[in-house]
Amino acid sequence: MSQARTIIAKLRQRQTPSRDELSWFATGLADGTVTDAQAGAFAMAVCLNGLGDVGRVALTIAMRDSGQVLDWDLPGPVLDKHSTGGVGDCVSLILAPALAACGAYVPMISGRGLGHTGGTLDKLDCIPGLSTQLSEARLRDVVARAGCAIVGATGDIAPADKRLYAVRDVTSTVDSLDLITASILSKKLAAGLAGLVLDVKVGSGAFMKDMAAARGLADALVKTANASGCKTTALITDMNQPLAPALGNALEVAEVMRVLTGQTKGPLVEISVALGGVLLANGGLAKDVQAGADAVAAAIADGRAAERFGTMVAAMGGPVQFVENWSRFLPEATVIREIAAPRTSYVTAIDGEALGLAVVDLGGGRKVEGDRLNLAVGLSDVARLGARVTKGQALAVVHAARAADADRAEAAVRAAITLGTAQAPVPDLIAERIG
Repeated sequence: MSQARTIIAKLRQRQTPSRDELSWFATGLADGTVTDAQAGAFAMAVCLNGLGDVGRVALTIAMRDSGQVLDWDLPGPVLDKHSTGGVGDCVSLILAPALAACGAYVPMISGRGLGHTGGTLDKLDCIPGLSTQLSEARLRDVVARAGCAIVGATGDIAPADKRLYAVRDVTSTVDSLDLITASILSKKLAAGLAGLVLDVKVGSGAFMKDMAAARGLADALVKTANASGCKTTALITDMNQPLAPALGNALEVAEVMRVLTGQTKGPLVEISVALGGVLLANGGLAKDVQAGADAVAAAIADGRAAERFGTMVAAMGGPVQFVENWSRFLPEATVIREIAAPRTSYVTAIDGEALGLAVVDLGGGRKVEGDRLNLAVGLSDVARLGARVTKGQALAVVHAARAADADRAEAAVRAAITLGTAQAPVPDLIAERIG
């Protein structure tokens, strides 16, 4: 108890605890030695006074080491990607199998929806029989067979983070740069990675609304991950509109399958190729970023990524023929309604967060922890920023369980999409690369 008080007192006095002290605190979070009150005081002190670069690295490593750190013996590099969250962001489902097709191994530990953003694990729940909660032995088997596995963290992975995150959620200390960095990286680094790429979103549909905040987070993540021994690069990417033209779990999986089976291209492919190119170069599987990007693009175009995705789905308990018959397996909403443009005009702005919250209100996301999701609901065919729409053309299509739900969603979509008489500039999809 006295050591916890000493550490908290140091933070209150704007002193950085030593590596050993932060290691003790992380162990105490994991085994219960540190009380909830002490965890809350620690989080508030870090939120107010910060840790600095050295302290942030020490806390990240301590939280990583509070549980199991995986070690791999595979004939290729172990690589992964992390996104800071946005709307219509289903890149993980494309990138993981594409990387596997290029010789990488991808044990991707993912999460569920948070706030207005969708969760990768919730999307995979749309596939009948597939389980994302795998034992370590099963995870190793799937990664060896398919080259990739997208799973939830077990209780043995960074347990200090799980405890501290729950405390942060109820003490208004979620938005600390140091605690965000340690939380993200402790789980990723516990997967035993040789390389990591970070997709830091900025814009109306992201948690980081402006470039300065996004650049600050990207810089902290890259410096901390590299100092922790994992070769890491970040891309800052635009989230002023949904990445895919669909929001909602089954609807986003459908978009992924259209990409993997060659039916569509667009921003999902562009982001996947850019992120994958960096990873393959960092992992030694490509001579440079452009060669890596070309390899990822080829794996998507020629069907090898789809084949890996199908192998992963089957190995995780899903249908053996999912890739060939995906539309038969995904749930569909009972009410499907087009939202017609009131006049011929241009899409000049999109409030991505508002669209995400509309999907939450439809039942596609959680308002409180433990909410059961309706995996079929959401929005599809969302008009792109800068697009010219004619009167009566669909701005989006609502997929709802009831007509009243569709009414609310339609009102939210109309409020979220701004129409104008002149075409507005569209931000570059990839704004910056760090590291």
